[in-house]
Amino acid sequence: MEKVWLKSYPPGVPAEIDMSRYASITALLEESFGAYRAKPAFACMGKTITYGELDQLSQRLAAWFQSRGLARGARIALMMPNVLQYPVALAAVLRAGYVVVNVNPLYTPRELEHQLKDSGAEAIVILENFAATLDAVIANTRVKHVLVASMGDLLGAKGFIVNFVVRRVKKMVPAWSLPGHVRFNDAIGARTKFQRVEQTLDDVAFLQYTGGTTGVAKGATLLHRNLVANVLQSAAWTAPALARLPAGAQAVTAAALPLYHVFALTVCGLLTIRTGGLAILIPNPRDIAGMIKELHGYSVTTFPAVNTLYNAILNHPDFDKLDFSHLLVANGGGMAVQEAVAKRWYERTHTPIVEGYGLSETSPSVTCNPVTATEYTGTIGLPLSSTEISIRDDEGNELPIGAAGEICIRGPQVMAGYWQRPEETAKVMTADGYFKSGDVGVMNERGYIKLVDRKKDMILVSGFNVYPNEVEDVVAKLPGVFEVAAVGVPDPHSGEAVKLYIVRKDAALTDKDVFDYCKTQLTGYKRPKIIEFRNDLPKSNVGKILRRELRDGRV
Repeated sequence: MEKVWLKSYPPGVPAEIDMSRYASITALLEESFGAYRAKPAFACMGKTITYGELDQLSQRLAAWFQSRGLARGARIALMMPNVLQYPVALAAVLRAGYVVVNVNPLYTPRELEHQLKDSGAEAIVILENFAATLDAVIANTRVKHVLVASMGDLLGAKGFIVNFVVRRVKKMVPAWSLPGHVRFNDAIGARTKFQRVEQTLDDVAFLQYTGGTTGVAKGATLLHRNLVANVLQSAAWTAPALARLPAGAQAVTAAALPLYHVFALTVCGLLTIRTGGLAILIPNPRDIAGMIKELHGYSVTTFPAVNTLYNAILNHPDFDKLDFSHLLVANGGGMAVQEAVAKRWYERTHTPIVEGYGLSETSPSVTCNPVTATEYTGTIGLPLSSTEISIRDDEGNELPIGAAGEICIRGPQVMAGYWQRPEETAKVMTADGYFKSGDVGVMNERGYIKLVDRKKDMILVSGFNVYPNEVEDVVAKLPGVFEVAAVGVPDPHSGEAVKLYIVRKDAALTDKDVFDYCKTQLTGYKRPKIIEFRNDLPKSNVGKILRRELRDGRV
């Protein structure tokens, strides 16, 4: 396919990125540690660490890992929310020559055991709040080295108070026993000698596990080249917006999305370090009041979020306490951004939500709307620099502009494959090197791509395709609707019918209101036949509504 999207690029965004400057993602990070030494890098719970401190702390922790006798390329799991220990551990594992295995701290013992066994992790850094989960399964894994962090680590004198409140007052640390574990602060205070490791772009950097919402969680094998590429692609794409920063000012990112998720890992973590910005870490983004309190006093310039988080913060009574007067970029990803939410965000902040698209398998960013956009486009934007998109049918044939088909991706950010699953890898890679996303999309003549839906979420009503995103986007505009999910359910007449799960904003909203509204907005076969009101909807760790759980009746 001709790269029609290049003619829509904003001025200054290159068609290709140059990766020759870096031998690894470690080299990229270390360059920033030196260049921005005195600047604040990460802040959490009132404590800030500088780039120089991040350099020193991560080097000490890297030396401690090396002193354990772990072979180069060993997998080390990180099981923490957004706390200061996370970026320190992340940089330490990479600098020591090991592989980061990001783990959702809210995993059940079964989910944790699967990921530790599948990755072959030999060590783990875990927040003590979740140590009981590890305690339940560690005997069934290869983990031999356990580093336990407390919420108050790295907070100085304040840390004692934080730990007392977390352990004794809020009772957030269930009983656990992990013989031989080492405390995080003891490890960074050990002062063992760090041995610099020569790395290449073809070394493995991360095993980033897919959410598991489509089956068994698989580890996307991300090489150093994949992460270097995506950081440089993201930096090139956001440069036109960050160029509007006043001279000498520092970009400030609200890091509410969890860093163990690939979207936040790159956009909030690695990209922040690359650009010398400050990331405000939010340990619990579900606590909207707590997040607003944490961000209070900062002039936020970058706000990456998913649709549900934008919606929740807009509906909070303390929203206006936040300073978005210098907001330059509001990134939307992880799920479709609904037009109703995007319009309200723009009305309140005068900055559009710039929607993008990516996957764990693509490090993650693939497409994005230009940061120079002034309005909601309803698309996932244009392919990033050095990225090719091909829209293909089920037989692998490329489709013309305007035709709906599977989004296939080729570029330096595409994974090396699924960890130790060659057959699964073969299923998603084409002979000419494209990754098959499993998502249905349409590209227009300007190169913008509209995400129609995931193939497996598609609802088939009397032979007609119904895409849940379209139905949800329509219903979300109805006053009184807070959140909505559309799924297909068996129907004796049409094969499948559309069912809506709705969380009300207005308790007076009835199913008749919704049915009547849909009659004016959707053609017959797209209209819902069943509506169920709920107090909440099941969501993934980053707030993406889990349609499959609703469809399968698991919640």
